[in-house]
Amino acid sequence: MPLAHAISDPDFASALRLNAAGQRKSDRTRAALLAATCDLLSSTSAEALRVTDICGQAGVAHGTFYLYFSDIRTLLDVLLQAFVEHVQDAMQSAGKTLPAEPVRATTAQYVALFEQNPGLMRCLVSSFDNFPEAAARFQALNRAWATTVADAAARRLARSGRFVPKDELLRRAYALGGMVDQYLVTLHFNRDANLAELSEDRDAVIDTLTFIWNRGMGT
Repeated sequence: MPLAHAISDPDFASALRLNAAGQRKSDRTRAALLAATCDLLSSTSAEALRVTDICGQAGVAHGTFYLYFSDIRTLLDVLLQAFVEHVQDAMQSAGKTLPAEPVRATTAQYVALFEQNPGLMRCLVSSFDNFPEAAARFQALNRAWATTVADAAARRLARSGRFVPKDELLRRAYALGGMVDQYLVTLHFNRDANLAELSEDRDAVIDTLTFIWNRGMGT
């Protein structure tokens, strides 16, 4: 059973539970363990996760965990891979809902993903030495999204008779993505009071980030 699919709700724990509804008990239990980990990561670091806490949050017996995952590291790798797929699906879906403003739509969705999945996003963007798999998942997400953005920009530029080499568009996409990530990390994880005050108007934040994407990609 797929762990993620394109739905409008950016909350991944909800997506996991929704996907498992009506499935076999084993699928529901596996999804419950993954969703419980999402919940715990909102207030607990990945390094501090315990099997006992995950099972308690999921409402299953301690030994049940090991029927599905050999250890927490394995669970996290499965969870982050599925979350990356969820992020990609959610952003692609958002871009299709507003074809006249795809950049703003996908930017708004990415902001929502940060807001609704703080623990998972922290795992992806804040790599830690003892779990390189997290960094690998984030790099895969960045590579896929940079390619999507570069290809879309190339098509828009071509329609106006302009051409920018693919490598240049990819460099821009990586750089702009890094700027957006740093903005959201500083706002949500570093708790910068000055930035928080400037970011009280959520629509204005999305407008600013959209402007950066459009101007930086030359579209």
